[in-house]
Amino acid sequence: MTDEASFETARDPQDLERLLIARQCAGDVDGMAALYEPDAVLDNGEGQLMLGRQAIRAFFADFKATGKKFASGKQSPAVISGDLALTSTHLPDGSVTAEVARRQSDGAWMWVIDRYSVI
Repeated sequence: MTDEASFETARDPQDLERLLIARQCAGDVDGMAALYEPDAVLDNGEGQLMLGRQAIRAFFADFKATGKKFASGKQSPAVISGDLALTSTHLPDGSVTAEVARRQSDGAWMWVIDRYSVI
């Protein structure tokens, strides 16, 4: 895995989706995983939970191999309370994503919980 210090960090929770999609378009699985805290959980919406960054990275690597892409949607304004933020996006197929991000000690934001839909 690439050193996560080399990745652009999300300075606002709204940056996370943009960074995820940009990294997916670039085929950057390590960069995608770097948007998550080490003990984060990802729910793929199909009954599978990926626990921890390594499992999330493996999920993204498998997803990349399918050739599928995430759909860009209309991001709702983040709801922020202290160091936590709720982010969500309405996707073109009508589904909605929901994520919880946490502000890190350096001020960057990372997802700690992610539930999304994929087309």
